Order: sequence, then C-alpha cells, then structure tokens
Amino acid sequence: MEDNDPRRPLLGTRRENRYRRVASKLCSLDSWRRRLPITIWLPNYCVEYLIRDIIAGVTVGLTSIPQGIAYAIVAGVPPQVGLYSSIFPGIVYALFGSCKDVTVGPTAILSALLAKHVARSVDFAYLAAFLSGCCVLLLGVLQLGFLLDFISKPVISGFTTAAALQIAASQLKTLFRISGKSGDTFVSALVNFFTNIATVQLWDTVLGIASIIALIILKKSVIAVADSDSSCRRNTLKTWKYLVQARNAIVVLIAAIIAFVLHLYGRMPFALTGKIEGGLPRFGLPPFSTTVNNETVGFEGMLQEFGPEGLVMPLVAILESIAIAKAFAGSTTVDATQEMIAIGMCNLLASFAQSMPATGSFTRTAINHASGVMTPAGSLVKASIVLLSVTLLTEAFYFIPRATLAGVIVVAMASLIDVQIVRRLWRNSKLQLLVFVVTVVTGASVGLEYGILAGAAVDVLRTLAAAARPHITTQSFKVGNQDCICLTPVGSLSYACAEYIPMMLQRRARGRATTIVLDAKHLNSMDIGVAENLISSILDLEEKNLRFLLWNLPEHIARLLEDIQPGFDTRIVSGPSIDQHILGLDVVRRDPIY
Repeated sequence: MEDNDPRRPLLGTRRENRYRRVASKLCSLDSWRRRLPITIWLPNYCVEYLIRDIIAGVTVGLTSIPQGIAYAIVAGVPPQVGLYSSIFPGIVYALFGSCKDVTVGPTAILSALLAKHVARSVDFAYLAAFLSGCCVLLLGVLQLGFLLDFISKPVISGFTTAAALQIAASQLKTLFRISGKSGDTFVSALVNFFTNIATVQLWDTVLGIASIIALIILKKSVIAVADSDSSCRRNTLKTWKYLVQARNAIVVLIAAIIAFVLHLYGRMPFALTGKIEGGLPRFGLPPFSTTVNNETVGFEGMLQEFGPEGLVMPLVAILESIAIAKAFAGSTTVDATQEMIAIGMCNLLASFAQSMPATGSFTRTAINHASGVMTPAGSLVKASIVLLSVTLLTEAFYFIPRATLAGVIVVAMASLIDVQIVRRLWRNSKLQLLVFVVTVVTGASVGLEYGILAGAAVDVLRTLAAAARPHITTQSFKVGNQDCICLTPVGSLSYACAEYIPMMLQRRARGRATTIVLDAKHLNSMDIGVAENLISSILDLEEKNLRFLLWNLPEHIARLLEDIQPGFDTRIVSGPSIDQHILGLDVVRRDPIY
C-alpha cells in the first residue's frame, strides 16, 4: 500500500479503536471481578445461603476425609497429604471458582497417574502439583481452553474407564490382603492377583466385601428415598437422605470402631491405616530437588522423570474439572477460562503446603449439588471440616482398616465406568467405538497416559479418514427416458479427497446413466486440488457421451471452477428443479461469473 493511500488513516483509526476496546475489556472492573468471582457472590450472601452451605460443606467434608486418605494410599503418599489436598485447594477454589457445585481435591485418576513417580520419592507429588498448577494457569491466562475441544468424548470416556479399571484392580491387593505388588496397570494388577491368590487373608476379605455391599445398599437407599412420594414420611426421609450421602464416612467409622473394639480384646485380624502425622503441613516452596536411592536429583532430573507423560496430569485435571462443571451447571454457561485459572491457582498455591495434584471430583461434586449448596463458600466449610480432622482426629484414623478404604475406592470407580456409551457408539458410530476401545485397551494394558495418547491419535486418523472419504449420497432417478444419478457431497471437500472424488465419478459413470448431477446444496468449500481433478474427470467422461450438471453450486466454488477452466460455467445450473435442465426445456443457466 502506497504512503499516499487515502485508506491509511482509516485503517489506523480502526486498529487503534480495536486495541482500545481490548485494553478496556481487560482493564475494566467487570473483567477483574469475573477473574475473582468471590467479589460477585459475597456481597449478596445471606443467612439462608450460609445454612445451606454449612449443610453441604459438612456432608462433603465427611466424604472427603476417607476418600482423601484412600487416594493418598493409591498415589503412594502419606495419608495426611490426601487430606491437605482437600483443604488448601478447597480454600483457593472458594476465591477463584466460578461453579458453586464443584468441590476440588485429590481424585482417583490423578492419584493413579502420580503413583509411579511417587514410588521414587514423595517430593514428586508436591512438584507435580506445582507444575500442573503452572501449566493449567498458563492455559487459562492465554485463553487456550479451545485446545481441549480436540479431545473427543470417546477418548475422554475411554480414558476414564481405563483409569477406573486400573484403580479398582490395584485395590485387589489391599482388599484381599495378598502379597506382591498392586501393579501399575489393570493387566499387571490382575496378573499379580491371580499369581498370589493363595495368600488371600480371610478377615480382610470379609471386611472389604462387606464394606462394598454396605456402600451399595446405602447408595440404593438414596435412590429409594428420592423416589418416595409419601408425604407423612417426607421429613424423616429427607434427613435420612442427607445422612446416607455421607455413607463413605459412616462405613469407614463403623469399620474403625470394629477394629478398635477388637484391639481392646487383644485381637487385630485386619491391616490398619496406621499412624497419620497430624497437624498443619510444612509451608514453603515445593521441592525442586530430591533424593532417590541416596543420590541427589536436581530439578532437571525431576523433569526428566516426569517426561512428556507429565503433561497428561494437568490435561486430566482441567478436563475433569470443566466436564464436571458443565455437568452440574444446568442452563448456566461455564466460563472455561475462569475454571482453568481456578484449578491452576488451586494446585499452584496448594503445592506450597505439601499437597498432591487436585481437581474437581465427580462424586463429591454430586454430593455437594444434592446437598443444596448455594455458593462456593461450601468449599470453605468442607475444607474446615477436613482441617479439624487432620489436626484433632488423626489418632482415630489409626484404626481405619485398609480393606474398607479399598472397598470405598472400588465402589467409587464403578460409578466412573460408562457402559451406556458402548451401546450408543455401537448403534451410531463404529469408528468412534474403535477410538473408545483403543483408549481403554491401551490405557489398561500399557498405561493411562499412553491410553489417552493412543486414543487421540486414532481419533485424528478417524478425522483424516473422514476428510479423505467425505460422505456423498447417491440417488438414481429417471427423467423422461434418461437414466440419471445425483451425487450430493456433504460438508467440505479438502485436499485429502482430491483422488477420491474423481474415482467416485468414474465408478458412478460405469452404469447406464447418461446424466450425472452434482448437487452442491450441502457443500461448504472445495480445495483447489479437488476442483482441478473434478474438472479433469468431467471433461474426460464427457468425451464418453456423459453429461454433467452442477446444481446449487455456491458462488465462490463456481468462481473457482471457472477460473481453472474458462467456459466451465455452462454446466452450472440453478433453480428449484433439475428436471428441466436435464430435458433441456426452458433451461435457465447461472448468470455468467465474469
């Protein structure tokens, strides 16, 4: 553009206005309030909200205690770390979280991903929380949440199913108190179980299975309560409903009482959780070096230990949290960017308090929602309950049987396995079912991080295959005494199908049809390579006495074809009916393109 171009001042003004609008949006009070949601809901807080938040927070807190200990055992960190990871992320989420129902803490999938790194040193857990927080926060600040859209539902569901299978299988060792290792994958856990099945301990097995049965019965009773419509028993049933929502804590408490009573009589047939270091954590920077086998490993060595697989943890953290937020948001729009900032801040700040990676928990969020939570202040109440337990009740945790905690995890994992999606995919999309199966099989046999990578890779291949073989409907019909075929491509014809389209035309031209109609009413775009091959094939087939009509062709595609082959617009027709064009009666062709 020349310096004396009269449009330059106008373009400069538009650019300045755009920058001014962006700056105003970023620096406005409303923008900053959105990034600190507590400033929005706190001014409208009232006593009614407080009462309902306390009820929900206490209920979720009673569930968070046994699950926090159980997931800490899954990850291989000290039990109190699981409790710390429920306290500090919960406090931070109350400040930055945008969804009132979401409750943040340790989850089974993150614990499973962390386990093999913690096997070398517990310091990897604290550094993982710090790094995950930094990654997720960076994605939120840069507003890169759209990257998550490239991971499809079959991949997410397959990954969750594989994780649930692996975690449940890893609990077989504790549930039956067998010897050997719990296994890093679903397959290795099963192999270890059947290899050492002769070492099963009777009383741990009985207690573990009884715990599972009790949890299932209590869970079913919640459904029965919800389905009851007896007005005279409504208040009693409502109280029972709130009580049963804390079923994990109830079962664990009963098992601990049984173990304590047996201890008083000098008998202890169960493996117990043991001593838990109570009190507050050691506050400070997360460890950027550690000791492994009496050798010091620096920050670079710790990063090498995580490797590329370490990126899976922050990815899973934000996927879990946003999926849960959307599931419980109802008609409310979920601010994905704010959720990423919230989860990033939760992990980043909690890593300074000896916490493992945390994210939204489906089980605890469901309880929070069912308990009628009104604001994110429910997370503060939950964090307070867990804080009281870790500072005042750690001696009581000594007698919690490990088999009961294993039962809690197994029941929780059963709810994560999505069986319905297999039926839906089988009926509607075999290729998406293949993506799901590859994700599950790879995750269960090789590792969860490889499962999500394999699923995403197959999903990309499925997308590329769809681009290379676009959907084209074919319809044969007759106009007068002429046999005709109508081809209707759908979507876009990209460069990947440049060879497929001519092949399709050649195949359809082998029949008795004398006229081939290309109906472009559902065609959005066409790559130049496809256009060149299409024109070449049409010209070749016309030499064999075939006639081609391009119907309902978008203007920009018509211009492309005419630009490649001048005079090609004589084949382009429009109108509500194709019959007249085929018969050559009162033919109204498209206006000349140039």
